[in-house]
Amino acid sequence: MFTILDRYILKRYLITFMGMLLLFVPIGIMANLAEKIGKIIDNEAPLAEVIVFYGNFTLVIGNLLLPIFLFLSIIFFTSKLASNTEIVAILSSGVSFWRFLRPYFVGATMVAILIFMMGMFIVPHASIGFNEFEYKYFKKGKQTRVTENIFNQLNERDYIYVSSFDPNRKIGYNFTYEHFDSIGKLEYKISASNIRWVEDDSIYRLANYKKREIRNETEYIKGKSRLDTIFPFQIDDLTPVSYVAETKNLFELNDFIEDQRKKGASNINAYVLVKYKRWALPIAAFILTVIAVAVSSVKRRGGMGLNLAFGIGVAFVYIFFDKVFGTLAEQSGFSPLLAVVIPNLIFGVFAVYMLMKAKR
Repeated sequence: MFTILDRYILKRYLITFMGMLLLFVPIGIMANLAEKIGKIIDNEAPLAEVIVFYGNFTLVIGNLLLPIFLFLSIIFFTSKLASNTEIVAILSSGVSFWRFLRPYFVGATMVAILIFMMGMFIVPHASIGFNEFEYKYFKKGKQTRVTENIFNQLNERDYIYVSSFDPNRKIGYNFTYEHFDSIGKLEYKISASNIRWVEDDSIYRLANYKKREIRNETEYIKGKSRLDTIFPFQIDDLTPVSYVAETKNLFELNDFIEDQRKKGASNINAYVLVKYKRWALPIAAFILTVIAVAVSSVKRRGGMGLNLAFGIGVAFVYIFFDKVFGTLAEQSGFSPLLAVVIPNLIFGVFAVYMLMKAKR
């Protein structure tokens, strides 16, 4: 049952959190706009697209920083409670430290649910427009895909390979298509110096086409300098854009990862990492809540300024750990699960230590 104390702390919790959002999100937009205004003008980006981009920017960046905003909010208002000796009065009235924490955990649960719903269902849709605008106006010429040594398994019997892929011209080089029978024996193999998607005719054009077919232990080979044909895959399926996982909701992402795993995608870790990070953010809200309360519930000579400085330092260290382990998972084969668990585990242990210290 909620008491007056619970409502008082929870109200301060949520009001300060919303105040942080309303303060820092516009600052983030203005900082980004100041940095990118030159490119927006040079590339003549339409005003309507710019407005939509910054709407998507608010959702994408805001969702990533929600736990940090939450952390700083708690430090801010709890430091004020401590400086006004309100916490001393609450604990002196017979309220235990654990009971004092209850409204904080209620607030953290509400924010964690918000982060979960945004990360799983709202932000993925915003990420489509956000990334498309970024690569259209800010990152012109930068690769959005893996373009070298692409191997895909289309189904249980069909495999394709290209040594390199040009997404702008929709051409793959050194193309190979292999089809196996039900017992895993090669039935035929198609190879070409390149494969190109002809959009006007909705066909594939193979250059220096060669087909090697095996029937009754006899091998048949035929070839042409050019062949127009169709295949059971889309040219863009050879290699999806690098940010594709960010644009899919919870259910779409699970299906996409399973599909890419069957195809033997070389960058599967990047997709799995996105999935695990979405689950880790709500957990981070609880960990950072505990650290924030432990740091700011004790009255210090430095006051709120010292607590906020400590909080900003912890936030930067958390982001640093998250980036380091995320990069390891994407580029060195490090487990995506461990890349997400280790930072939260380290800060979880730190949170428990700080809480025990504050309780004493």
